Amino acid sequence: MATVFTKIINRELPGRFVYEDDEIAAFLSIEPMTQGHTLVVPRAEIDQWQDVDREVFARVMAVAQLIGKAVCRAFDTLRAGLIIAGLEVPHLHVHVFPTRHLSDFGFANVERNPSPQSLDEAQAKIKAALAELGAA
Repeated sequence: MATVFTKIINRELPGRFVYEDDEIAAFLSIEPMTQGHTLVVPRAEIDQWQDVDREVFARVMAVAQLIGKAVCRAFDTLRAGLIIAGLEVPHLHVHVFPTRHLSDFGFANVERNPSPQSLDEAQAKIKAALAELGAA
C-alpha cells in the first residue's frame, strides 16, 4: 500500500510543492513547527534512512541543504533546522524548517491547523527564494 507521501507525490492527495526532480520531492508540512517547515522526500518508498542507497541519501541531503538555504532566505533566519524522525510515516523524509530557537525543534509544539493562507504564503516565499538561488 502506498504511503501518504507517495500519494502526495503522485497527486492523489494535495500537497504544496516547493521543489521536484526525478528522484526527490519537497513539499510543506501540514503541521509546521515553524512557518516554512518543508519535508524532503525521495520518490522511492524507503522506510528507514539507514537503509537507503548512499547515492539516494546524498541526493536527499543535497536537496535538504538547498531547501535549508531557501527557508533561511525566505524567512530571514540565520539557521535552518533539520530532523530525520521517521516515526509518523514509513517513508524517509527530512524535516527542514527555519529556526531561531532550540525550542523550534519540537513536534509537540507544531501548528495543528495552519491557515491555507499561511501555507500558501510559505510556499510562495520558498519558491521565490529557490528562484533567487538559481534552483527553480
